[in-house]
Amino acid sequence: MTEKIRVLIADDSAATRENIRKLMEFHSEMMVAGLAADAAEAIAKAKELRPDIILMDINMPGMDGIVATEIITTEAPQTSIIIMSVQGEQEYLRRAMIAGAKDYLIKPFTGDELVQAVKQVYNNAQRRHNVLKFEPKTVEPGKIITVFSTKGGIGKTTIATNLAVALAARTGAKVGIVDADLQFGDVALFLNVLPQATIADLVRDGDELDEKLLDSYLASYSEQVKVLAAPLRPEQAETVTAGHLAAILRTMKNSFKYIIVDTAPSFSDTMLTVLDASDLVLVVSAMDLPTIKNVKLCLEIMESLGYTDDKFKLVLNRANAECGMDVREVEESLRYAFVATLPSDGKTVVASVNRGVPFVVSHPDTAVSQSIFHLARIIASGDWKAEPEPRGVIHKIKRLFG
Repeated sequence: MTEKIRVLIADDSAATRENIRKLMEFHSEMMVAGLAADAAEAIAKAKELRPDIILMDINMPGMDGIVATEIITTEAPQTSIIIMSVQGEQEYLRRAMIAGAKDYLIKPFTGDELVQAVKQVYNNAQRRHNVLKFEPKTVEPGKIITVFSTKGGIGKTTIATNLAVALAARTGAKVGIVDADLQFGDVALFLNVLPQATIADLVRDGDELDEKLLDSYLASYSEQVKVLAAPLRPEQAETVTAGHLAAILRTMKNSFKYIIVDTAPSFSDTMLTVLDASDLVLVVSAMDLPTIKNVKLCLEIMESLGYTDDKFKLVLNRANAECGMDVREVEESLRYAFVATLPSDGKTVVASVNRGVPFVVSHPDTAVSQSIFHLARIIASGDWKAEPEPRGVIHKIKRLFG
């Protein structure tokens, strides 16, 4: 017989405690392990009863539910906490998640909403607690390649997704993609995958991060390409810290030969952490003056951070002879040569994005796809499997991705 989910109800309203208790009586897989009328009693009973879940009211006399959550998270880490509140403002949600809460229910909630929240939090906790540690590995750690620019709309996500698929196709290696554009990331959309969990869920539930736990939060594009999706809501980005990203990237290096990181166009703490952890940063430019100006500033900042020429390389996207300047002029302005140049091909790229199929799969013979394969070959170096192109590329991609 499956063990019941043991729940402690902590609320200063006796009527609320009784209503929740009655709601739970209708579900045989759950049981009320105890009741608490204030935060201090909730802390004491959490240590004594060791429940699976605590339903914690945020506003109670004396100590509030958020402070109690912080204490219980430290002193009774086996217990997961769901905050209950009449306030739905994002500030309360943010404070609750930082304190260690695993979910946030807004009163009044239905019985179905309560049961769904309890089951999801419990299942996530079980998945976390039952993780088996991997044996130490002797394989060479993976390589982190970050696609970055200080200009939005430059094509970072297009390059990141197609580069990941091209690397997998032509090296046979496992490739992980991290969507570090935490507020408005679109990697999952570009690859037409529906993630069951995101990086926000991972950092909320991943108290003891390792490869097995991380894998359970990845969405699959194919057997070889896995995605750690960006949060579903922009406000959830605040729950993902620079420390979280550093730990995630360290762990992914043990599971993937290549880790491609898509980024936000800023030098925030989280982005600086990603850049520092990267083995190679691909700085994306275009052939318009605002972008060139921003990229020039970006390169100056990277130089001031002590990044060497081996650390970052320039990629030119949407190269077009009709824009009024040539590639050499752009290189002279930036004082760096482009390691790869991607031609402008709006028809192929837009159709690819709208279908959620990378153009290296849908149109591998086009010039823009061949430019991505060229960039992938530079990154893969000795891992690259030489095949006749374009026929070898087409056959390889069809074999790997259907």
